[in-house]
Amino acid sequence: MKTLKMITTAILAGMLLFPLSADARKKTGIVAHRGFWNCEEAGYAKNSVAALKCAQEAGFWGSEFDVNMTSDGVLIVYHDSDVEGKKIEKHPYAQFKDFKIKNGETIPTIDQYLEQGKKYPETMLVYEMKPHSCAEVEDRFIELTIEKLKEHDLLDPERVMFISFSWHICKEMAKKLPGFTVQYLEGDKNPEKVNAEGVNGIDYHFSKFTIHNKWVKEAQELGMTVNAWTVNKEKDMEHMFNLGVNFLTTDNPLQARDLMDRMKVKEMK
Repeated sequence: MKTLKMITTAILAGMLLFPLSADARKKTGIVAHRGFWNCEEAGYAKNSVAALKCAQEAGFWGSEFDVNMTSDGVLIVYHDSDVEGKKIEKHPYAQFKDFKIKNGETIPTIDQYLEQGKKYPETMLVYEMKPHSCAEVEDRFIELTIEKLKEHDLLDPERVMFISFSWHICKEMAKKLPGFTVQYLEGDKNPEKVNAEGVNGIDYHFSKFTIHNKWVKEAQELGMTVNAWTVNKEKDMEHMFNLGVNFLTTDNPLQARDLMDRMKVKEMK
């Protein structure tokens, strides 16, 4: 009896620590933010080809990366809008091609990145399209993105999804590629407003879902998918899992995986 009581107490303690809602028992996909860069094998280099490979080999559901366009229409995988003070969209690729990131790689072109991306069909490529100066430039960016994905046989909703802070990009991608997941990043619109424009997902900073905790359920009831970024602390991960987000974007994907295991949240593969 004493042993049974101890086991029961332990189970109850676990339930109090990780109070799972029904939604949180659904599968959740881990998205490695800018790849699984936070490891020795990737040289701790964000948005590197090595970081993508590490995310693929670790078996995370998705790997996120940032794409900008140079003035001569070359797509490069780089987070910021400038490199050492030079605006990417205002300068040709030749001015960036020799710049080295933390692990010694040069800034990857989209061709180099997608070559690695297609080696692991099970890893979703979470393609962030960075905002550009005007709708005309963004329209060119959209055209080139679609062209490149076609060239690499990756224009497939099972292989790639799109996220952007640009409302124009999100609306245009949703129109041009029906059936693909397109998620809006800014966090300034409720799910109903996003869905009304044909955009089928939201990918908001986790703090938005702390303030508007009904948005996750509201979006999912509209048939939308929900991602939360960039969730690096365990207490915040726990909250997002309990809300039942579809995907969780993090710089610490191994920590997220360990927490999911302890919480009995199923990991989407």
